[in-house]
Amino acid sequence: MNEPRDAAYEPRGAPCASHDAPRRIRVRTDGPLLVEGPVEIVMEDGTTVTSDRFCVALCTCRRSRRFPWCDTSRRRRAGE
Repeated sequence: MNEPRDAAYEPRGAPCASHDAPRRIRVRTDGPLLVEGPVEIVMEDGTTVTSDRFCVALCTCRRSRRFPWCDTSRRRRAGE
């Protein structure tokens, strides 16, 4: 008998990261998402980007020249 899918699965059915230790994500008002690394991100076009850093900042405003990584572009453009 097949086990039901749960939140640990992506929409296409591919399993996510190991269940051993959940990733901590810190949400900041008007700032990036801070994610404990390492991380692997699947972009909209299917390409994969990775970082082995202990913490990464993910852009939420989409202004970053290094998207999906935050480069604080929102700060420079806030007055425009």
